[in-house]
Amino acid sequence: MNSVLFIDYATTVKLLTVSQAMQICEDVFAMHARGSVSWSVPPSQKLDVGEPFHNHWHVKTVILKEEPISGVRLYTYYDDGVVNTVGRLDCTRYIVLSDPRTAHPIAIVDEHWTYAIRSAAAAIVALKWLAPKAPRTLGLVGIGTMGENCLRCLTQLFRFEEIVCTSRRPETREAFARKWSEKLKIPVRTLNTIEEVVRRADIAIGGTTSTDIVSREHWVKPGATFVSLARREMDPAGWSKFDKVVIDDWECNMTVREFRNMIDAGEFSRAQLHADIGEVVAGQKPGRQSDMERILLHTTGMVSHDIGICWRIYQEAKAKGFGIELPTAVAQQSFAPQD
Repeated sequence: MNSVLFIDYATTVKLLTVSQAMQICEDVFAMHARGSVSWSVPPSQKLDVGEPFHNHWHVKTVILKEEPISGVRLYTYYDDGVVNTVGRLDCTRYIVLSDPRTAHPIAIVDEHWTYAIRSAAAAIVALKWLAPKAPRTLGLVGIGTMGENCLRCLTQLFRFEEIVCTSRRPETREAFARKWSEKLKIPVRTLNTIEEVVRRADIAIGGTTSTDIVSREHWVKPGATFVSLARREMDPAGWSKFDKVVIDDWECNMTVREFRNMIDAGEFSRAQLHADIGEVVAGQKPGRQSDMERILLHTTGMVSHDIGICWRIYQEAKAKGFGIELPTAVAQQSFAPQD
């Protein structure tokens, strides 16, 4: 192979819609259920450096055997406990795709948009099986990039009568409420506390960057679904009290310190887990079975979705002539090294 295709951020935005991202995430969950996904051991390799850099490097690798495609996700972000750049455009984020049959390079894809929408889509698509039948009120705890992308995904599935939201800064949530009330033509109301939002919601989304416990189990009303998107959105002590707990993948979550600490502390166990999302998507285990069930849906994010999405984008870019062809070493092998 003489070239590798570089796909820039603007092209990924052009080629990937919200509904497409959700469908790809659903397809990849089904692949997991069929056992056709292989990833590295451990699933995530990390380099976390404190003072003075506050730099966090993560490397994740997977092969989707059914496609087939292999990929590596490389990203780094800054987090000093005050500033966190994990969702911002100025941190390093790339997907490298190659052919698993030959190891030939295929593409380098900027993953800022794909990561942002995947993080929401992979969780929200599971609500097709786990949400209340006709949710009226959506509650958003955190209204940053994650909250906005969850809302974009949710409007593909449901028509809410109202949205309630909260965040750390009143001015930010007020601006969010004005923007989305106008876009969706429904009331978007701001509330002062997380408890008010969760208690009111039929579907509550926890999507903050906080390292502290954010929500409590007893705030979730009968028949509601709480979606935890990372870290400690839901108090670990309350996990076992839900009627069903569904996560994206057990082994993947065990690489996350907060999840592993909860298991080691005996607050939750694999025996108490209802299902992985893939098992529900594939019909191997039931989704919601009662109007009164309280369900916790927790995701930490899986590189298989990132690779699946970027593979589809590559195929579309190649067909439409998008992207920038970069020469490989094979194409430049006539250049002899200098002695």
